Amino acid sequence: MAKLKQWEQILVLPQMPLADAIALMDQQGRRSLVVVDAQRLLLGTVSDGDVRRSLLKGISLASPVSDIMQKEPRVAQADWSKTRLLSCMERFQLLLLPVVSDDGQLLSIEFLYDLLQKPKLDNAVCLMAGGFGTRLRPLTESCPKPMLKLGDKPILELIMLRFIQAGFHRFFISTHYMPEQIMSHFSDGSKWGVSINYLHESQPLGTAGALGLLPQQELTEPVFVMNGDLLTDIDFLQLLSFHEEQGGEATVCVRQFDYQVPYGVVSTDGHRITAIVEKPVHHYFVNAGIYLLEPDFIRQVKAGDQIDMPTLLSARLQDGKQVNHFQVEQDWIDIGRLDDFKKAQQLVNDTLQDL
Repeated sequence: MAKLKQWEQILVLPQMPLADAIALMDQQGRRSLVVVDAQRLLLGTVSDGDVRRSLLKGISLASPVSDIMQKEPRVAQADWSKTRLLSCMERFQLLLLPVVSDDGQLLSIEFLYDLLQKPKLDNAVCLMAGGFGTRLRPLTESCPKPMLKLGDKPILELIMLRFIQAGFHRFFISTHYMPEQIMSHFSDGSKWGVSINYLHESQPLGTAGALGLLPQQELTEPVFVMNGDLLTDIDFLQLLSFHEEQGGEATVCVRQFDYQVPYGVVSTDGHRITAIVEKPVHHYFVNAGIYLLEPDFIRQVKAGDQIDMPTLLSARLQDGKQVNHFQVEQDWIDIGRLDDFKKAQQLVNDTLQDL
């Protein structure tokens, strides 16, 4: 008789007595069971919390698990990535997630503990680090902006460490201004257990031109593209999960920006005033400088093309392609001015000292 798989050991039939279900939970060291019929059609789930609540209500230990099971549990489809599975479990605080077919047949079970083992994700990460940092002079007269230090690490290293912690290992860094400082510090990435390749722009190619220097035919997964002068604790796995769920060629990260008019705004109709609003606040989404791009999107840029990201995105929209937005609600600082740099320094001192 073939040995049961790990997930098969917590399958129970609906008529199993509650006492036996408790014993099985203890035996398997799992806090949940999955209820199926004889053909493995998913019927529900039973957690230790369900058991406790039922006992407090006085339900007999001889009662079948079908009396206390969750009859409409969260489920996953077979084509879900690990990122999407983790995102769902985190969102709904689940320890396991049944994977079912379109007709409700149980295919497998994913466990949170197993998924939390550090993943190794093959998505390429392209960090744009070729800018001059003009607004940060004199700090950038002898140092490229991404190499300015926050605490004891360059901005670019803090960004890369965030990606590494999330499980990414394949990096590309675009360079132009003082590239030798960047290349000397990061080398081939082996110090961090990752690979780093460089995309050198002999002349500035705009905010999207470096995409034409990527090994485009080797790209098979969505590519992260991020400006090298940002400080943020955005959840990259959540972003990847969102991108996979929504589809489309590109996901653009956005940040809410509020602007308050410092005067009373007057609405008119001809010579008549129809309304007066005192110092109204207008809400906008602004580009946060972080993107997740499909390989087909990236292949629109050829080597040597000089193009900015907004221009490229607008062209794809005009061609009828789907572009989505993902709101960044975590800390986010675009280090473009001296005030921003000081603010980022304070943020690092307060919250990022463990990097």
